[in-house]
Amino acid sequence: MLGIKQEFNFSPSVLAKDLLAGTIVFLVALPLCLGIAIASDADPIAGLISGIVGGMVIGLASGSATSVSGPAAGLTAIVAAQISGLGSYETFLTAVVLAGVIQIGFGLLKAGALSAFFPSSVIKGLLAAIGVILLFKQFPLLFGYSKDMGLEFGHAEALEDYEKHPHSVEDFSHPVGDIIVSFYRAMGDLIRHEEGFQLGAIAVGLFSLAFLIAWDKIPELKKSLVPAPLLVVVLGSVLGWFLVKFGGNWVITPQQLVDVPRADSVSQFFGMLKRPDFTQLTNMSVYVGAVTIAVVASLETLLNLDAVDKLDKKQRSSPPNRELFAQGLGNMAAGMLGGIPVTSVIIRGSVNVNAGAETKLSGLFHGILLLGCVLLIPQVLQMIPLSCLAAILLLTGYKLASPALFKQMWSEGRYQLMPFLFTLVAIVLTDLLVGICIGLILSLLFILNSNLRRPVRRIHEKHIDGDLMHIELGNQVSFLNRASLDNALREVPSGGRLLLDARRTDYIDPDVLSLIREFRDKVAPVHRIQVQLVGFKSRYNFLDTFDSVDFSSLESREKLSPDQVKQVLIHGNRRYVEGHPLDRALLRNIAPPLGSKAIAAIVTGIDSQTPVELLFDLGLGDAYVVRVPGVAVGTRSLGGIEYAVSFGGARLVVVLAHVDQDLLALAIKNACSPENLAQIAGCEHLEEVLERIADSIDRSQATQFDQWTEESQQRFLKDLTLKHISNTVQQLIKESEAIEQWVRNGNIQLVGAIYEPKTGIVEFLNTGTINHISTSELKGVR
Repeated sequence: MLGIKQEFNFSPSVLAKDLLAGTIVFLVALPLCLGIAIASDADPIAGLISGIVGGMVIGLASGSATSVSGPAAGLTAIVAAQISGLGSYETFLTAVVLAGVIQIGFGLLKAGALSAFFPSSVIKGLLAAIGVILLFKQFPLLFGYSKDMGLEFGHAEALEDYEKHPHSVEDFSHPVGDIIVSFYRAMGDLIRHEEGFQLGAIAVGLFSLAFLIAWDKIPELKKSLVPAPLLVVVLGSVLGWFLVKFGGNWVITPQQLVDVPRADSVSQFFGMLKRPDFTQLTNMSVYVGAVTIAVVASLETLLNLDAVDKLDKKQRSSPPNRELFAQGLGNMAAGMLGGIPVTSVIIRGSVNVNAGAETKLSGLFHGILLLGCVLLIPQVLQMIPLSCLAAILLLTGYKLASPALFKQMWSEGRYQLMPFLFTLVAIVLTDLLVGICIGLILSLLFILNSNLRRPVRRIHEKHIDGDLMHIELGNQVSFLNRASLDNALREVPSGGRLLLDARRTDYIDPDVLSLIREFRDKVAPVHRIQVQLVGFKSRYNFLDTFDSVDFSSLESREKLSPDQVKQVLIHGNRRYVEGHPLDRALLRNIAPPLGSKAIAAIVTGIDSQTPVELLFDLGLGDAYVVRVPGVAVGTRSLGGIEYAVSFGGARLVVVLAHVDQDLLALAIKNACSPENLAQIAGCEHLEEVLERIADSIDRSQATQFDQWTEESQQRFLKDLTLKHISNTVQQLIKESEAIEQWVRNGNIQLVGAIYEPKTGIVEFLNTGTINHISTSELKGVR
């Protein structure tokens, strides 16, 4: 751990920032501590104690300069369930102390990295469920509900009523769906209350809610350092005091106000605090509750700690294991003093950062202010209406379970949506631990299903000498991948070829190795499947049997027809677009074999946007590439094509172009101008290129080119490119008797193709039937 001098800075400038930030955090924390305790079915003083412990105990022990700890909304469901389930608050405090011990153990065992193994969908489901529970529990309080009206907000008293009146289904609340049933019963108590609606509490609650919503909608107010929850508490208390003058139901009763004990001295105050009942250490339910609190509190702490670190302007990294240790000390202290569990809290941490905190002194100072508030002004706290705090927590619950979150999970697909929804529903209907377990199990099933369907990368490769199933194994191939690999192996057709690639694999499970051996030695010979292995480590006792299956067979090349060569290029372009090119690193010899023949001649432009070998996924020696500006073929390029066909073995000649806006626009202007733009620019040899392109330009349309919309210009340029490709194909036949003879005899084939740089797709054209856009069509899109 770092020393005091390293973690605190007592220079006047830094001290002033920390004290100001600590004061602002205190103003935010005060109403939240009270509200979260009430939402957890605990006394308000329990929340204040936890806030004090979070500031003073955890603030000293933590290694974070910006994180602030205290009671968190994320634990309200757990705390309420544990208080109810363990039978007494004192027994619950015993579980809190034990949870602190477990967290210290987590810290010592360096378990801070375990949060990364919890699926984000389950964590979001947990937070959304807490938001839903807050909505259900705080809504009745917003309208003035208090425990003296009728049944407790829970199922314990409902079970007693059921024992007295077993046939009264309406009054029976059972554990499954208890939150919903309790909400229904509490709202019924409000409606049927003999004194009528609690107008004073309702007025304060609705005013507070409207104030918070309006504050959130105004950017200037939302960004200010003045905490909206504190203003709501102050204004709500003043409004409640004012409504007393109207009398009747406008008066807020003592049961509808915060109940904080008043003490004449510090010793008397601590004497009023509740203590853990260690006689319950033999109660196994206490240990279940402790584990639940420790796991969820640790998980929430680690997530919030990471979030606050990202907000930190200095981008400091907080040690997670030390934070778990500090949280354990804090929860032990909170349990011993009668407080509810604590975690690192994102709301207070973000306020601390935005307020300009430099060191963790700000968090410590906020705890000192909370202690002073409890000891010196408890009578002021007793003036705060519960409906005012309910409004704060209702808005918190809405943010946790916002419609935007559900929309996001829907957009991410069922693998994220289903664990999210099941976690949420299970927590709301049962309890938090069961809900998390259900979410984790469902996530695991989805992971297993995903591994079953796609544990390995399968690439269907088309080569000149036949098709190949290329199975690329992952970095870690466990027994979970066995079933899916088996399915992939079964896809190889009889008489086919299989390449198992383990070059990127660090570990293969023995069960998987056994499957591969059995397939190679027994299944493959029966079905005449040629199995090739590459990259298997020596300890697996597999010898690499890989031979190059690329375009290395001279005999195979000479047997290809022009249509087959065209299919090779089409499949190569498809691999390029899909991002699955052939792995050329598999080849033993980089250079093509002596005497090998190319399969195609490709005529294209000189620009860098047409990487021919990449576009068609070709290797060295597979094609002759003739590059001329604007694909404007002249005498020398014709000679190159004739050589590629006669001596190089090319069976297919492709004229490949894309919509080169700059060059085509220049050709259009040159064709429509009385002057020679190439000569004006000093490019004497460019004139021939522009004239070749001009043969494809309709000058009657081109003169209006500059007046068209961008969409019309793009259509005209594409049409010009298509026409230029067609003319170039015809020119090759017309100007070369050799090429014309080879085409007539069926020895070669000439095709045009257009390339789209944005998508990488090459489209082969029927150059004899290119349709052109008429002038009337162009006018229609202007």
